[in-house]
Amino acid sequence: MSLDGGSTPGAGDGRTDLAGGSQSGHANGSINGGGQQNGVVAPPPTYLTHRLRLNPNSDHRPDNYEDLELDFSPMVFSSLERYLPPNLLLQPREVKVNYMREILVRYYPETERVRIQKHREYRQKIISNYQRLHRELYTMHAANFFVPSFLKATNENTEQGFRNIMSEPSPGVFTFEMLQPRFCEMLLAEVENFEKWVHETKFRIMRPNTMNKYGAVLDDFGMETMLDKLMEDFIRPISKIFFTEVGGSTLDAHHGFVLEYGMDRDVDLGFHVDDSEVTLNVCLGKQFSGGELFFRGVRCEKHVNTETQSEEIFDYSHVPGRAVLHRGRHRHGARATTSGNRINLLLWCRSSVFRELRKYQKDFSSWCTECQREKKERQRQSVAATKLELLRREGQTAT
Repeated sequence: MSLDGGSTPGAGDGRTDLAGGSQSGHANGSINGGGQQNGVVAPPPTYLTHRLRLNPNSDHRPDNYEDLELDFSPMVFSSLERYLPPNLLLQPREVKVNYMREILVRYYPETERVRIQKHREYRQKIISNYQRLHRELYTMHAANFFVPSFLKATNENTEQGFRNIMSEPSPGVFTFEMLQPRFCEMLLAEVENFEKWVHETKFRIMRPNTMNKYGAVLDDFGMETMLDKLMEDFIRPISKIFFTEVGGSTLDAHHGFVLEYGMDRDVDLGFHVDDSEVTLNVCLGKQFSGGELFFRGVRCEKHVNTETQSEEIFDYSHVPGRAVLHRGRHRHGARATTSGNRINLLLWCRSSVFRELRKYQKDFSSWCTECQREKKERQRQSVAATKLELLRREGQTAT
């Protein structure tokens, strides 16, 4: 799997156009459809270009867009709002929506927008017909979901607080206790109930990805809002500290699902990278043997198939309730589950801003270990060449 996206820097104005270039246009948003305020019809603002700033306004508190019928995720709008030009930040919400949507529509090709619409209709069919087993799962109840140590660390929201509950057995791979046993049991039962409904109704569902034949997309049967909260309030604060170089502070979209492994399910998972900036992987249970994760180093697209270095080799054994957090570009796979059944919750967290900026970067040495090695080698060669030149000049002077 590979990531996509890119950015076009603004012409020296610290802004970027998500669509890949500037374009003349107008924001057609207004209040109550006509922009009427105090009896005066005000024309909507006119913008020569629809661009986002390269650096966000960190002091601005964005609006919530979850109550609107939008053709893109509400969280994308909330995240992008911090990147709006300053004169737009205080405009009515409708104006900001139209401005951002103008960019997003150009960014996504029509075929992609059609796909998004069909997927929305597909989800609606499921949500309208599936009878939920544990309704409390569909709303975030942090005290009932997470172990106290994890809640304490997220409330403190400091690097030391997170490090107090975490292990980092290999660079960039963090493990920590996260989910309460009761939550794991309820989520397992909900997934089994959903699979039973799918079998009885013969409803054809989409599996989580192209590599797994078993499992379910939690967003598709109503857990999208809960998982948004999980990402925004609990994973993003951690990622802001430990994965800032891959957009950890700007995570604004997710793909949430469960995977099922066992002799009558998917047995293993091949070597791959995730379509995410940051991946959360939590074992829910049940009883199983095998199924270890194996990690083999972080790579950019250019170096994804390069040789693994000995210091990058790390294997991890799953423990129910315990989480693994890593970069999506950290190459990994799952060994065969030799007995029983193993079910894992995965949350692929994505940053639309990071994906835009990445396309125009050529050096990823801030996070790709192969880029780091190449950079160090260039520096070594440069230093060696400089030393040789100095020695040559000293020899000439002595002569």
